[in-house]
Amino acid sequence: MKRVGLIGAGLMGTAITQRLVGAGFEVLAHDVDAGKRAAIARRGARAEATAAVVIASCEIIVLCVFDTEQVEDVIAGRGGGVDAIARSGAARIFVITSTCDPDALAALAQRVASRGAHVLEMPISGTSRQVAQGDGVGLVGGGVDIMQRASDVLDAICPRRHYLGAVGNGSRAKLSVNLILGLNRAALAEGLVFASRLGLDPVAFLEVARGSAAYSQVMDVKGGLMARREYLDPQSRVDQSLKDFTLMLDQARASRQELPFASVYARMLEDCVAHGEADWDNAAIAEAIRRRGNG
Repeated sequence: MKRVGLIGAGLMGTAITQRLVGAGFEVLAHDVDAGKRAAIARRGARAEATAAVVIASCEIIVLCVFDTEQVEDVIAGRGGGVDAIARSGAARIFVITSTCDPDALAALAQRVASRGAHVLEMPISGTSRQVAQGDGVGLVGGGVDIMQRASDVLDAICPRRHYLGAVGNGSRAKLSVNLILGLNRAALAEGLVFASRLGLDPVAFLEVARGSAAYSQVMDVKGGLMARREYLDPQSRVDQSLKDFTLMLDQARASRQELPFASVYARMLEDCVAHGEADWDNAAIAEAIRRRGNG
C-alpha cells in the first residue's frame, strides 16, 4: 500500500482523503484542529499530531490548507518540508490543492526546488462534494517529470485534469474559473431573490429556470441550497470564496484590469462575513442580496 501525506483536513482535505483511501492509499493526515484530526481518522486516514510527522513519513504530501501563507509555512517554515528534507536527505513532492497567489507560489517553488522540495500545484474546480464523487477538475502546474512521478496520486484525486504549464498557471486558471463561477452564483441568487419578491415560490421557480435558456450547472449544485435557504452544511464556504475573490482583485490590479462585477461580488461576500456567515456555504450570497431590500 502506497503512503501519501495530507495536511489540512477541512472540506476539501476530507474529500481528497476519501478519494485516496478509496484508491487504496494509506493516508497520513494532519490538521491543527484536533476535532478535524478525529474526523479525518473516521474517514480512514491515520491522523498525526504534527505536520512534521506527515512530511517525514511520506514522499508525496497533499496540501489542502487555507491560503498561500499556510502553504509557505508548511513547506518552507521552521520544522516544515525543507527542514525535513535536510534531515533525511530525501526529496519530497508537495501537491498544492489550495487556491494560492500565483506569483507567490511560483516564487516559492523556485526558491525551494534546489533544496529537494518539488512543488506541483493542482487547485481543483468543484465543490468538496463533487471532488469526493470524482467530478472535480484538476488544474495542474509544475514540471512534467514531477507530475508523472505523482500521477497515481493525481489520478486518484482528479481523474479529469488540465496541464497548464509552469507553477502559477494552475492558480491563474483557477482564479479565472472561480470568477466566472462566482458570478454565476450571484446571478442565480439574484434571480431567485427577485422571483421570490415577485411572489413566486423559489423552489418551484428553480425548476423553471433549469428548463430555460438561463440554465447553468450552478443551478444543480447551489440552486436548492439558495431556494431553501440551507447553508449550514457547506460544500464550499463564504470565507474561502472571499479569499479567492480578494486574490482575483489583487491580480487584476497588478495587471491593470478592472473587474467591476467581481468587485461587487466581493463586497457582498464581505457583507456575509460581517453578518456571521463566514463558515456558511457560499450559496449564502443570496442572503446578502436579500439584505439589499429597500422596504
